[in-house]
Amino acid sequence: MKKRLRVGVLFGGRSEEHEVSLMSAESIMRAIDPERYEIVPIGIGKDGTWLTGADPLASLQAAAQSALPTGLIPSQLIADPQNPGVAPLRSGRLALDEREPIDLFFPVLHGPFGEDGTIQGLLEIAGVPYVGSGVAASAVGMDKALMRDVFRAHGLPLLDWVVVMRHEVEANLQDVLGRVEAALPYPCFVKPANLGSSIGISKADARDGLIRALNQAARFDRKLVVERGVSGWREVECAVLGNDRPHASIVGEIVPGGDFYDYKAKYVDDTSQLIIPARISEKTARRVQQLAIDAFTAIDAAGLSRVDFFVHPESEEVYLNEINTLPGFTRISMYPKLWEASGIGYAELVDRLIALALERHQDKQRSLTYNDGSEA
Repeated sequence: MKKRLRVGVLFGGRSEEHEVSLMSAESIMRAIDPERYEIVPIGIGKDGTWLTGADPLASLQAAAQSALPTGLIPSQLIADPQNPGVAPLRSGRLALDEREPIDLFFPVLHGPFGEDGTIQGLLEIAGVPYVGSGVAASAVGMDKALMRDVFRAHGLPLLDWVVVMRHEVEANLQDVLGRVEAALPYPCFVKPANLGSSIGISKADARDGLIRALNQAARFDRKLVVERGVSGWREVECAVLGNDRPHASIVGEIVPGGDFYDYKAKYVDDTSQLIIPARISEKTARRVQQLAIDAFTAIDAAGLSRVDFFVHPESEEVYLNEINTLPGFTRISMYPKLWEASGIGYAELVDRLIALALERHQDKQRSLTYNDGSEA
């Protein structure tokens, strides 16, 4: 019998998107083929502690605070490329004789410390394959300011924006307001540069709203992005799958239940609509698909991404909004639903992502082989 691949599924984490991560991980672990893969669930508490043993997912789902849930064992990644895995901590020491070997990691960690290149860097040091983009693409894709700089350098169509630092809001609010108002009309949106799931995002229709929005976003990040708002435009999304030769899915559309597609609309209520395919022409859909691939390759993403756009309802002018290198992955999330509509079911999608992670790891190993001089 062929040996099953041991897949370490990482979930939870320290970011504001902890609960979203748990929902995505639950769906993924249910979909992984048990005949081909052996799941090793690894939870990360809100305090950053890695947790194995018992049922990390159920424990974290039940945990109301950042305190260590009961029935779990604090553990650490073994950063050894020859023996990658996770081992429990016993009396402050790694119990290497209890090591859980891991063949591949599937990070399901949204937001900072999971989607921003930090966990990817740790897994690179450990020399183990992992699903999704690498360090640089993850970091750029997480930082909405850097992301826009890269997209602009590649000539991709973007709405106007202004970057503001938290210390500027605290020390020179009037100067910040003047700078934003000189560059952008109302309405505008204020976002923490390094969060996802629409956490900390506010819409400002006038100066008073802008002040509130800046202070709200500054609670979550030291860097803020203020961007031009568009009223009545379609919000469309396209999923990308692949490594060096990525493919784009059918295009879907979000119709927010509220004023915009915020955290509540995404995960709490059910008033928003997902329309697949999007209500745009075939020509515009093809343009969105190509721009999604262009955005993916611009930051050198890998595995998966969801790319979001604004489309004018009449002229069908297209603007790129942002890329998400580790999008929500519940069964009702837009990324898997777009691929389902494109002919790839949820379980097959998970399987393809694992295969892409192995392919990318093998490609990197070729580079290491050449660099150490063992081959001409």
